[in-house]
Amino acid sequence: MTFGKGHHLHLIDGSAFIFRAYHALPPLTRKSDGLPVGAVAGFCNMLFRYVENNKGPDAPTHVAVIFDHSSKTFRNEIYPLYKAQRPEPPEDLRPQFPLTREATRAFNIACIETEGFEADDIIAALSCKARDAGGSVTILSSDKDLMQLVGDGVEMLDPMKNKRIGRDEVFEKFGVYPERVVDVQALAGDSIDNVPGAPGIGIKTAALLIQEYGDLESLLARAGEIKQPKRRAAIEENAEQIRISKRLVALDCNTPLTFSLEDLEVRLPVADDLLGFLNRMEFRTLTTRVAASLKVEPPPAPTAAVLRNEGVPEIVEQVEAALPFDSASYACIRDAEALAAWIARIRDLGHVAIDTETTSLDEMRAELVGISLCVEAGAACYIPLGHRAGGGDLFGASELVADQMPLGLALSMLKPVLEDESILKIGQNMKYDAKILARHGIRVAPIDDTMLMSYAMHAGRHGHGMDELCDTYLGHKPIAIKTLLGSGKSQITFDRVPVEQAVCYAAEDADVTFRLWKLFKPQLHRARVTTVYETLERPLVPVLAEMEMAGVQVDRDTLSRMSNAFAQKMAGLEAEIHALAGGPFNVGSPKQLGEILFEKMGLPGGQKGKNGAWGTGADVLEDLAAEGHDLPARVLDWRQLSKLKSTYTDALQEHIHPETGRVHTSYSIAGANTGRLASTDPNLQNIPVRSEEGRRIREAFVAPPGKLLVSLDYSQIELRILAHIADIPALKQAFREGHDIHAMTASEMFNVPLEGMDPMIRRQAKAINFGVIYGISGFGLARNLRIPRADAQGFIDRYFERFPGIRGYMDETIAFAKANGHVETLFGRRINTPEINAKGPGAGFARRAAINAPIQGTAADVIRRAMIRMPKAIRGMPATMLLQVHDELLFEVEEEAADALIERVREVMEGAADPAVKLTVPLTVEAGRGLNWAAAH
Repeated sequence: MTFGKGHHLHLIDGSAFIFRAYHALPPLTRKSDGLPVGAVAGFCNMLFRYVENNKGPDAPTHVAVIFDHSSKTFRNEIYPLYKAQRPEPPEDLRPQFPLTREATRAFNIACIETEGFEADDIIAALSCKARDAGGSVTILSSDKDLMQLVGDGVEMLDPMKNKRIGRDEVFEKFGVYPERVVDVQALAGDSIDNVPGAPGIGIKTAALLIQEYGDLESLLARAGEIKQPKRRAAIEENAEQIRISKRLVALDCNTPLTFSLEDLEVRLPVADDLLGFLNRMEFRTLTTRVAASLKVEPPPAPTAAVLRNEGVPEIVEQVEAALPFDSASYACIRDAEALAAWIARIRDLGHVAIDTETTSLDEMRAELVGISLCVEAGAACYIPLGHRAGGGDLFGASELVADQMPLGLALSMLKPVLEDESILKIGQNMKYDAKILARHGIRVAPIDDTMLMSYAMHAGRHGHGMDELCDTYLGHKPIAIKTLLGSGKSQITFDRVPVEQAVCYAAEDADVTFRLWKLFKPQLHRARVTTVYETLERPLVPVLAEMEMAGVQVDRDTLSRMSNAFAQKMAGLEAEIHALAGGPFNVGSPKQLGEILFEKMGLPGGQKGKNGAWGTGADVLEDLAAEGHDLPARVLDWRQLSKLKSTYTDALQEHIHPETGRVHTSYSIAGANTGRLASTDPNLQNIPVRSEEGRRIREAFVAPPGKLLVSLDYSQIELRILAHIADIPALKQAFREGHDIHAMTASEMFNVPLEGMDPMIRRQAKAINFGVIYGISGFGLARNLRIPRADAQGFIDRYFERFPGIRGYMDETIAFAKANGHVETLFGRRINTPEINAKGPGAGFARRAAINAPIQGTAADVIRRAMIRMPKAIRGMPATMLLQVHDELLFEVEEEAADALIERVREVMEGAADPAVKLTVPLTVEAGRGLNWAAAH
């Protein structure tokens, strides 16, 4: 049959399938001979899913899987350094490449590769040929290099996200339509493929230039018209390099083909061929599923293969994450008999994924509506406990719907299982579920947390929420909660969701969690982060849950008085600002403020954004204030008070729990890439301590009668870690001898005696000490110290001369990050740096983040280790750990036990690095106590 109008060709990017399968699955081996087959297993599951999902009237008529033949192509003749930086494939992946070709042929799908050409070129040639013949093409890939092919008759489909990519999506990605993508790529280059491009020109800038000049050749011909000097020089001086880059990124529609489109016609798998291959690979579960799909009996397992060995699960059980999701298979548990059967199964297997459904994200106020369980991929259930009929009376109450298990009965049956130390409980953000169940008298242990597994492996690469992980690693979009609850004024709570809908949603969540666990657990070892997860992430969950449930007492009257005082002071500042501006205006309006500063007053440095409004961010106002302009300085003061009032003195009153009278923050373990905890609802970690007003807010955090608040804070921990990592003798010696480190730095840098040192000189040294940790620039230091930029840069240069180890550390860290794509803390925490090789404005930030991450991350690891040890250390003492704020821990203790608590906590904190890391600099902890937090700190 001649390919033509009405025919639809699917082109599958085989290399993308292989690498996705390799990185998504654990390092599997064939049990009979130890052959690596993890990528092959994932690849076969993906092909089977593709075949199953592409049946019926809308199925493609033609299909092929396209592979890269080798690393060397005609592009290496054009530019020898093309893809020179790409690392060699992992050793255990190389023998799997030919097996994936064999797998494609076993599925009876055309398998194509051409020596000297990349898979993208073959895809381009086939797309052009099919389109010219009157057919349509879908390219199954998310590769940005293929987006230049999108157009009439050709679209892309991201198979992992099930997202179609047309002309509009290409424009969203590149800022131009497909026909100009090559021009943009030629300008921007590609650090991954080592396409040079124009230095300093990123995708956004390239798109703007192409939009303005029409196409690349017109831009190169008229480069002298470009107004920005740096941009003009980058284009003019690298014109030939840009033209070479265009030849590198342009796909070749004339790639020679040794077959016809007709050869790609869809063919059904031959049962014996496909099942024979899968059986030889020892993929037992997939073999069974394929046999069922083909309606034949599965072949017997090969007798030579030992599929179980000392408790190691079958290979195929480790890839069950790829099983299709089927909400129809989920069970609804409505009585004790049905729940008892599930409990028996849990006890038999020794594990269960669990998820709770509630009426709120606030664990201290949420009502339990239901519980979902999953014991194997696809085997999940939901236990409705608190669903109510829609509507309700004036107070929102309504009767429970019929045919649900009584809450007390269900929890009494589940309690022994959830507290059984021999049964592993698996969750996604398990801290939430543990707190919900703790309020019902159930202490869940032991636990595994898929969110934290992802965080341990992938911090810095992507988020760790369940929906994103499911989409990224399972290729499935779970039911969105908004489809059940709605949004805005019409939004309902989960107890109003019909049980039938709740079953599909809740059981799927437990099913997804279980599959992610099966996927992630073995990968921790491959990623070399098992120790991080087991010693720094997982054991922190119950510690934080206890702290959050304890809460901290806050005095409402104190907050109210502060709010009133702030309001009065803001009113005074507004009057002063209006007088300086020559008339009234809305101080809180950036638009009006910009017009006053840069149009009416004519102050320098104004810049308009894309929306046409003047920029009035803090950095702009600080620069103007540093130049002696009063109005922006007063606005900064007004903004600070406004933020303190709205964020703290007003908002904290709303967060006081009506029953406990305390504020219960929630800590996010996976919130920051470096391992620092993040505090939310409310955020108690960002209360300012440098301003008098900010410090006063801590006065509202009080101890109950007969008790004190005790604060213990690491002294300059990040500088101590820097001294250790960078091996700086002068700094290490100063810390060992207990010197004032900032005065010592000033003495070393400025050659002034320690005795009678000018406080201003010490302040400058302090700013440099802390600024260097964050990779501060001369511009940034000048702003902080309000001194000329040249002087600030001179300070930094002198600092590096006096402490050369710091520059060495920075250079080595950046080089390591560029080579490996991540940096590590002293405890092995991996912080990924995906933007480290990027060009443009973001490059500097990525380098600074890479420099800071091992230091800040190690400090975060130290205090995590201290917190994990703390419950055991203070057990039996009349004390409770309440808060963690960066390097500080806050406790509530009976007055007579304060001294003993300080002694014990200080011992734990100062020894927290041992024995994992032998620091060459001592850790010291400062302690304070008082009736409120301000007095204690």
